[in-house]
Amino acid sequence: MSDSVFQVSVLPSGRTFEVHADETVLAAAIRQNIPMPYGCKDGACGSCKCRMVSGQVHLRAHSSHALSASEEAEGTILACSAFADSDLVLHSEQVTDADSFPVRKLPVRVASLERAADDVMLVRMSLPVGANFGYFAGQYIEFILRDGTRRAYSIANAPHTQEDSPGLELHLRHTPGGRFTDHVFSALKEKDILRIEGPFGSFRLHEDSDKPIILLASGTGFAPIKALIEHLQFTQSPRTIALYWGVRRPRDLYMDDWVRVRQAQMPTLAYVTVVSNADTQDAWQGRNGLVHQAVLDDHTDLSGHEVYACGSPLMVDAARASFSQDRALPETAFFSDAFLTEADKHRA
Repeated sequence: MSDSVFQVSVLPSGRTFEVHADETVLAAAIRQNIPMPYGCKDGACGSCKCRMVSGQVHLRAHSSHALSASEEAEGTILACSAFADSDLVLHSEQVTDADSFPVRKLPVRVASLERAADDVMLVRMSLPVGANFGYFAGQYIEFILRDGTRRAYSIANAPHTQEDSPGLELHLRHTPGGRFTDHVFSALKEKDILRIEGPFGSFRLHEDSDKPIILLASGTGFAPIKALIEHLQFTQSPRTIALYWGVRRPRDLYMDDWVRVRQAQMPTLAYVTVVSNADTQDAWQGRNGLVHQAVLDDHTDLSGHEVYACGSPLMVDAARASFSQDRALPETAFFSDAFLTEADKHRA
């Protein structure tokens, strides 16, 4: 194990931090509270891509979907998979602020369990008295299991909700055979104690912009989007907001009533639901197909918008590519959090 230490500078923010030769660039950034963008931390989602201006790194195994060979040849790296071999200068537009919340480990108590759909559980957890757990709407926490393995879930309630009822809301989809979700759906009960660490992730609202917002969710990717909507309502944002929620079957719109209440309260919020696999039994009268295609159908030009996309990697990747190539959305105006199961990571 090497004890070499290198300096990392990030443009255009000018933020600097140290990285040890035996830790990834992302791990070093998180350790020193540098708000570098990331999602899975496993080389599978591509959220932590950044351009290497100068220096040398070597990359551990990662998904070609997250970083292609051509991108790597052009000097793009995955911070979660990169080990420094020298001092580095990186370029990442998202490293712009110094107000990240500290990452903490906490015990939490299960306050309530609500089966919102056949395969979706709303888990609400109370925090220790006086914990003062700070986070941005859109961030996530990780459960620390008994053997040290982890499972990540986005926080579905906005930070201001802590004032009245300190706690976290999570939306867990059951993955049959999944070690953690099998437990949640079969054995977890109120008052059980779990351990979490967080907050993690760079997915958050960019509040220095006045551009119209498109919120794009598939499945339980709605969870962080819900937190963003709560935050936008709380701050009385004047920005135009369009929520597109894509699911397989109508019954998967597990908080449809909640959204429609917010829509009635927020004149700037539009709501579009899209179902990809409706059958005759569903009697579905709404829009069909892929949720990102619905956005394409409704907008001929996205050059003046910001997009916040959460859900399956396939949806996020398709939206990123088509919105940029076909609707002139600037790459810097697309923000995403791809939801990867443990099976997804192994397939990647």
